[in-house]
Amino acid sequence: MEPLLIVDAANVVGSVPDGWWRDRRGAAERLRDRLALRGAGEEIVLVVEGAARGVASVPGVRVEAAPGSGDDRIVELVAAAAGRPCLVVTADRGLRERVRAYGAECAGPRTVRPAE
Repeated sequence: MEPLLIVDAANVVGSVPDGWWRDRRGAAERLRDRLALRGAGEEIVLVVEGAARGVASVPGVRVEAAPGSGDDRIVELVAAAAGRPCLVVTADRGLRERVRAYGAECAGPRTVRPAE
C-alpha cells in the first residue's frame, strides 16, 4: 500500500520568515513545486486554506482546498486513509494530537522544507 504524505501548507509555509505573508498563494505554489520533486513512492496531498485556496494540483501533488479549517480537512483525510501508512507534516501540536488518534505519524516542517 502506497504511503500517504499530507502537508499542512499554512503551517509549513509559515515556518520560514521569507515574506510568505505578502503572497500566500505564491508561497503555497512554491511549496507544492518543491514537493513535486520528491519523486514517486508516496501519494502527496498538500492542504491549503484561505488565500491559497486557488492553488492547482500538479503531477505528483494533489492539492486539497479546505472549505473551512485546513486542520479539519487534514483530519478528514487521515480518517479516510484508515489502515494506510500516513505521515502528516505540521508543527501544530493540536493537529498532531488529532491525527495521531487515527494512527497517523507526524513530522515537522523541516521534513519537506529545510530552513533557508
